[in-house]
Amino acid sequence: MGPGRFRRSAAPGDPDPMTIFLIQVGRSRFELYSEAPEETTAEAAQTTGVFRRWARAANLRWQAVVESARQGSARGLLARGRDALIRRVAESIAEQRTLWALRHEAAAALRFPSTLDVPTARGVLTERLAHATRHHLRWLVIDGLLLIGSAVFAVVPGPNVLAYYLAFRVFGHLSSWRGARHADHVAWQPEADDSLAELASLAAMPREARAPRVADIARRLNLSRLPTFFERMAA
Repeated sequence: MGPGRFRRSAAPGDPDPMTIFLIQVGRSRFELYSEAPEETTAEAAQTTGVFRRWARAANLRWQAVVESARQGSARGLLARGRDALIRRVAESIAEQRTLWALRHEAAAALRFPSTLDVPTARGVLTERLAHATRHHLRWLVIDGLLLIGSAVFAVVPGPNVLAYYLAFRVFGHLSSWRGARHADHVAWQPEADDSLAELASLAAMPREARAPRVADIARRLNLSRLPTFFERMAA
């Protein structure tokens, strides 16, 4: 039946569902977006299994590395370049949390540009989730092998940043793959949105010209990180 079921409203007593935004970033290109929160320490503590506990610990160490990079206190050209790369990678990884959060959802709202009809929005959702399933499975295998190989750097003094990074990628791709697969069991609530249609119309405009309007749309949708995401993804 495809990735989940569409329904018009949540059942009585259901909590507010998670909201996924279908963002048009080009003439026929779409991305799934949300600002899902990071998992809490309590949730992390519930993780079972030796590998998962180790991956969680490496995740926390990677987050510490990211926080240090965001402080911008590094000295020297190479150190500043490293921190800039870490910040960029962290932003990219954060976008995977849309799929991470879907692992635990029974229902979700899909807000899409009002220029689309529901069947078209459903078809785009199906395509994006199928692509995500293939993409994250492929990189899960690749990064898993690289993580095993990174053990040779354990003899180098200091934190093994490469291992922390690869472990976080393994955890991220595993969680994203599971989220994309779980979407088949999610009850989707379609919601056409005029603001998303307006955002789609800005994709072909020069960045400098569209930036104020993108920021205004982000405020209306209460999505603080949307401008950064849109500028990176839009043609």
